Amino acid sequence: MLEQYDLHNLLVLDIETVPQYSTYDQVPDHLKKLWELKTLNQRKEETAEEFYGRAGIWAEFGKIICISVGIFTSGKNTGLRIKSFASHDETELLEKFSAMLAGQPASLILCAHNGKEFDFPYICRRMLINGLKFPSQLEISGKKPWEINHLDTMELWKFGDYKNYTSLNLLTTIFNIPTPKDDIDGSMVGRVYWNENQLERICTYCQKDVVATAQLLRRYRGEELITEDCITIVG
Repeated sequence: MLEQYDLHNLLVLDIETVPQYSTYDQVPDHLKKLWELKTLNQRKEETAEEFYGRAGIWAEFGKIICISVGIFTSGKNTGLRIKSFASHDETELLEKFSAMLAGQPASLILCAHNGKEFDFPYICRRMLINGLKFPSQLEISGKKPWEINHLDTMELWKFGDYKNYTSLNLLTTIFNIPTPKDDIDGSMVGRVYWNENQLERICTYCQKDVVATAQLLRRYRGEELITEDCITIVG
């Protein structure tokens, strides 16, 4: 499976997002009303304020605080080189990420777990909100589906079955890949960011998700996992 892809022309990525405001009280009144309407069907018994901790899921009410990327490297053994773009200033983060992609070929394939439903559209929406142009690898308008160089490890696992969601944590478990959830998980990111001010910790978690997704690709291809000594994190 996936033998037709050149791993060296593939960029694995993951993003971490949080609510735009640290507490519901800080949300402007006009946005509170829109938040209440947007989440009416999802909240069930929770109030809009109680539900606000999940605002990072929606690009209209959240922001990106970290994007980690990984590229496969050649050598005696296949390796993985990881870099993160993390900042409290979302515009600065997105500009640096975009500049990195601008230096890569337009044919570069972007890969993420649930990327087509979350990571890729979220990045595009936040770029628009921040007044930034899309790098060519994220520009899908006017393209035919087969012309879009995006891979999604969750979509690949579905094999055409669209009835359910399969988490990266579950897939890493069944494929005997070290879990990226050994410190925090996605539900904790907002609290760790706003209450504990630990952006570096979140960045480490994001990098682990990139490693896990890259390892999952290796398993899909029937290949051995990348050993820890072949994984490099660069500043």
